[in-house]
Amino acid sequence: MPKKTNDLSALGAFAYSTNKDVYFDNSEDPVETIPNQQQKLEAIFSSKGRGGKTVTIIRGFVGTDEDLKTLGKLLKNKCGVGGSIKDGEIIIQGKHRDKIMELLTKDGYKVKRVGG
Repeated sequence: MPKKTNDLSALGAFAYSTNKDVYFDNSEDPVETIPNQQQKLEAIFSSKGRGGKTVTIIRGFVGTDEDLKTLGKLLKNKCGVGGSIKDGEIIIQGKHRDKIMELLTKDGYKVKRVGG
């Protein structure tokens, strides 16, 4: 049975109109990757929703999905662990925040430690 909701934001980007003259442009403007020196990233530890396993999350990257994947792959290789890229965040398995912050700072990124 579908879940009932009173909140229209749960429908996402849904729009309906009976007016034939209305045109909705669903395409987004292409996002350009800003230079490393202008990036403001956050490094976070988290174990929420992961069965008690700790991960390091890097968020705040502004740029194309391809550049985000490239950065994520670089960090995974340097740390020698697995991870993924979801919803604009780089998720690295394990507690590697200090090492990742050092690598990103060396590449010119501004990295802020968030949380414990």
